[in-house]
Amino acid sequence: MSIKTLRTLVAVQDHGTFSAAAEAVFITYSAVSQQMKALEEEYQLAIFDRSKRTPELTPIGLALAARAREIVRAYDNLLPSIMGEDALKGEVMLGAVPTTLTGLVPLGISILKRECPELHIRVTLELTNALLTQIRRGTVEAAIISAPSIVPEGLVMQEIVEEPLQLLVSDKLDSDDPFEILRTQPFIRFNRGAVVGEGIERWLQHKKITVHESMELQGLEAISSMVMANLGVSICPRPSVVTTQMPGTRTLPLGDDAPKRLLGLVTQESSAKRLVVDRIYASMRRAVEIGRFPPDIATGAAPAPPIELPSNTGNGSQ
Repeated sequence: MSIKTLRTLVAVQDHGTFSAAAEAVFITYSAVSQQMKALEEEYQLAIFDRSKRTPELTPIGLALAARAREIVRAYDNLLPSIMGEDALKGEVMLGAVPTTLTGLVPLGISILKRECPELHIRVTLELTNALLTQIRRGTVEAAIISAPSIVPEGLVMQEIVEEPLQLLVSDKLDSDDPFEILRTQPFIRFNRGAVVGEGIERWLQHKKITVHESMELQGLEAISSMVMANLGVSICPRPSVVTTQMPGTRTLPLGDDAPKRLLGLVTQESSAKRLVVDRIYASMRRAVEIGRFPPDIATGAAPAPPIELPSNTGNGSQ
């Protein structure tokens, strides 16, 4: 059964006769008759009552024609639903590395929701490699990740922002020399399984800095809390969207050659929701331009809506 046959069946119901249906779908009378006969044979059903001079749809035929009408309508709306404004409705799953959740992601989603109020964004938090796997499997439509050294084949990434890494220390420390601090103070390390953790490790080795590792944690809030308690120092991204810094801490630059982490929005190259992905990307770029969360009233950005999170998130890094 083809969409052409279903379209012919709908035309027969709408116009009452095979000849009128033939004119409506631009085929011959014999072609209509052959299509309808083939449909009956395929399903072994009496779709038409042929005892009358003009074949009429049976009750089963009427039910089949009604369902065929729905299928034809859905088929005709396939591309408009993806490429048109209807694409900006419904639910989309967005992945994100956890350190983006306190500034970039809520501000970006609030901007997106103001422009597309019928688009519902669900957020799932994972490390970069896990998010790449979810995108390949199709369980996540797009994800904000720390850019890996190589983007897997079949995926594409749009760069959002580059964030230099900085040294996070307790305000109880008097020294302003980041290298002296790294060599003398206990070091709280980001999860080395995360992209940013790998970058920090490479930079430390390049600088020939041997740190006294005291703990390895997942999550910027946990690391900041340890630093605030003066239990060590850590290297973390300087956020592109600034929020209130945790009391009791301060940051120091790591120099002109400081390591950086690149945030990007990655999706499948053949994504059917390209319009939605592009809107998400534009909203995240706008959030970077605003640069502060919550934004100043003067920016005109809407407040962030509630973000739906899975119950087992909040423990990851990136």
